[in-house]
Amino acid sequence: MKAHDLYSAIDPALVKDMLDWFRENDRNVYKSAIATLAGRRKLRPVFIQKKSLADQYAWIHKTLKIPALDEIGEQLLQAYLMSAQQSLLAMFCDGMGIAHDGKGSVVGDLPKKLDGERLNEAIEKVIGLFDPKLLTLYLQCFNMQVPGGWPELTAKLESDARLVLA
Repeated sequence: MKAHDLYSAIDPALVKDMLDWFRENDRNVYKSAIATLAGRRKLRPVFIQKKSLADQYAWIHKTLKIPALDEIGEQLLQAYLMSAQQSLLAMFCDGMGIAHDGKGSVVGDLPKKLDGERLNEAIEKVIGLFDPKLLTLYLQCFNMQVPGGWPELTAKLESDARLVLA
């Protein structure tokens, strides 16, 4: 999946949570996202900023579904996950035996292959602690880190009925 596919499939509540988090914790990212997206759509940012918050969020979400804006959408997802969801990332990396900085940022190279059994165990461990939709979003983003994704993770995402975005 690409970023626009994720935004097309995602539960709007997750997008709201992400944008709320940016507005509360890193307002510069929120403002920059509006400015960049508006610029790419040939609009002035003030046009978006004058909308109600709900309308801003709806516009951002709709705009991030555009394939040409994948890079921006992916950066927002990564920034959100790396900043707001560090415990999820760290627990998953621990479960997979992937070295990280304690906050979920991988240290060194990503594995070439994922152990299917270990993947199942890691997912079972974190799915009970986090919203399954959020976990799915993270796993989809994690799977985007290697060209074509890991076959084991792709198969798990396609076969586990709990791992859905909406």
